[in-house]
Amino acid sequence: MNILLSVSVALLAGLLMTRIFKKFKLPSVTAYLVAGVLIGPYCIGGLGINGLGFATHNSVEALAIISEVALGFIAFSIGNEFRVSDLKKTGKQALVIGVLQAVGAYFAVLVALVAVHYAIPEKFTISQAITLAAIATATAPAATLMVVRQYKAKGPLTKLLLPIVALDDAVGLVVFAISFGIAQTLTSGNLDMVSIIVNPLVEIVCSLALGALMGFILTHLEKFFNSNTNRLNLTIAFVFLTASISMLDFHIGFVHIHFSSLLVCMMLGTVFCNLCPLSHDLMGASDKWTSPLFALFFVISGAELELSVFTDIAIVVVGLIYILSRCVGKYYGAFFSAKAVKCSPEICKYLGITLFPQAGVALGMCATAMQLGEQGGLIRNITLFAVLIYELVGPVLTRMSLTAAGEIKPISDEVKARRQTKLDAAKNKAE
Repeated sequence: MNILLSVSVALLAGLLMTRIFKKFKLPSVTAYLVAGVLIGPYCIGGLGINGLGFATHNSVEALAIISEVALGFIAFSIGNEFRVSDLKKTGKQALVIGVLQAVGAYFAVLVALVAVHYAIPEKFTISQAITLAAIATATAPAATLMVVRQYKAKGPLTKLLLPIVALDDAVGLVVFAISFGIAQTLTSGNLDMVSIIVNPLVEIVCSLALGALMGFILTHLEKFFNSNTNRLNLTIAFVFLTASISMLDFHIGFVHIHFSSLLVCMMLGTVFCNLCPLSHDLMGASDKWTSPLFALFFVISGAELELSVFTDIAIVVVGLIYILSRCVGKYYGAFFSAKAVKCSPEICKYLGITLFPQAGVALGMCATAMQLGEQGGLIRNITLFAVLIYELVGPVLTRMSLTAAGEIKPISDEVKARRQTKLDAAKNKAE
């Protein structure tokens, strides 16, 4: 009962908060995150009233399955952006920018944090600098996708943005695996080439292969159903199934076999949208079904944020350096790479800003970084601090950038008048 009550309170809190934030023209994503913070362990949840929020982080973790499923559907939706017809126009640009903006963030953060190491060598190590620089490559696809959907953003920047955010996950995994292997070597003194090179490549190849296989099977199973309702049910079931299979984790000899659920579900969506002739309609129907799921995901994400990191001045200072240097790397990495592939001035100017949000993938990386022991604890807290700032500010900056680029259109007077007419008719009918 408490779990169901927590879910309902979380969803209601998020929806009510969007009404408040709408007056300030702020994205719903930010409203959901703030609602999560308010009903989390550091605010209302801390009162200890059952069902009125999340009293502890363990109670938030009890709903982790919702986050896993939501990330699966987010990745599945982003896979829809990899249609071959669109990739022929933007594929080269997305690939170049996707790689170079991640590399730009890596080196910008690395240089800044190496300087921090030399300033306070007894408190901050090179291993921590290398690991945090790798975490900086990751971008949150969920927040970006939600802003695009809420404001119905359309245009060259939006078409380029979503594939880049998806590619960013693959690039980030490779950079992190190699960098973390080096960090472990510096910490322990033992060189492990399997962890540095083989495991990240295996993870990416296996994830893409599993997603492609599931997408192929889904496409052929759709042929057995004539009703779009049944096809939608099958599609949803397959996303659930694919997300669950991607949680498998095992070893074959010295090689660690595991999957990135984001890459697997993204590849599922990519294969499905290119092979199934009805994919466009089914993707649209799936997007409507997942709306409350995404709202819950962001409320839960807000409740998970560790506000206690603000109590440590060292974490705040290093965290601010990390945030600012990452923003510089992302922005100029995207700016110069977009210029190199001859993108429009609007894309060059605003693309980098839309890549600031950071959450799920980064948190997964910092969980791995905990293997460094005490050094990993500092990495985790700095990442949590950065995620808190990025998730609250990032969606707002994304909306502002898409608006400035002309891809979020203001509601026309004609639409406003039509809506008002409907409201007046409904009131008259009620009276």
